[in-house]
Amino acid sequence: MNAGEVAQLIERYNTAWNAQDLETIHELHHPEIVFDNHTASERAEGADAVRDHIAQIFGNNPGMTFRTRSMHTGEDFAVCEWTLHLEKDGRTLEWDGVDVFPIRNGLIARKDVYSASHRPREL
Repeated sequence: MNAGEVAQLIERYNTAWNAQDLETIHELHHPEIVFDNHTASERAEGADAVRDHIAQIFGNNPGMTFRTRSMHTGEDFAVCEWTLHLEKDGRTLEWDGVDVFPIRNGLIARKDVYSASHRPREL
């Protein structure tokens, strides 16, 4: 893939996260994907386990959305900086983070998440 194709892949992926479209997210994952949220100490390995983990995230946070702040891509990777917006328990929260995506065979091979979720901003 070239950098532009990788950018399109990640844009499609991010759109699916905002729509909580688990089917599209699953289709964009490599069968051996690893989801590793380093901040929250959450890790899942393999497409089915990652799908189940993301379904749980959506179940716990039905209104969360992400706004991309910047994206950097190459032939086999992407780095996406984002801001999460979440309304939960009568509060509106935001925090920043970054995803690192190695790409393999045109699919997302890993999603490494680093965020400031331990320091949310209340709006």
